Amino acid sequence: MKIVVATRNQGKMKEIKAILNDVGMEVVSLDAMNIDIDVEEDGETFEENALKKATEIMEVCHEITLADDSGLEVDYLNGEPGVYSARYAGENATDEDRNQKLLKALEGVPLEKRSARFVSVIAVVFPEGGKIIVRGTCEGVIHFEPIGRHGFGYDPLFYMPEYDKTMAQMDSKLKNKISHRAKALQLLTEELKAVGTEQE
Repeated sequence: MKIVVATRNQGKMKEIKAILNDVGMEVVSLDAMNIDIDVEEDGETFEENALKKATEIMEVCHEITLADDSGLEVDYLNGEPGVYSARYAGENATDEDRNQKLLKALEGVPLEKRSARFVSVIAVVFPEGGKIIVRGTCEGVIHFEPIGRHGFGYDPLFYMPEYDKTMAQMDSKLKNKISHRAKALQLLTEELKAVGTEQE
């Protein structure tokens, strides 16, 4: 079974590939399919954005298409940056810019009030109709400074007390077990296996 992943984010692609390859799916990137489309993520929820991305790319490639919309929700900031996580510090901002903006927004806020979660919603759309939508979350707190060199995005600030590490300090083996995207992908693999069984 071939599945096209609607992302140009190499970090995401690596994580998705690592988990889905285990279920015998051929995971293909947009570049490999020569698809050069930017889908505008103008939905108000992660679900809306993931479904829109998957649907628009599927209509171009006519293959099973997967899209993920993910972000960080900080409780003290009423769930921000949320669906705007990637654009939090402006369109062309770097991961570092976004992390610095977040730290500024939480200046003076004690650790116990810095609770947050990563959210990943994955939508899969089938050319013959039908869709699967799954959601995974991962709870943590926002650290006072970036720590760690692994990962991407807000990983260096996302501290998980039970592991005494930020997401950026974890090796990919651990991260691919416990992250929001890993949880969503695990739910997805169960759904895809069920679909595969029905088709046999």
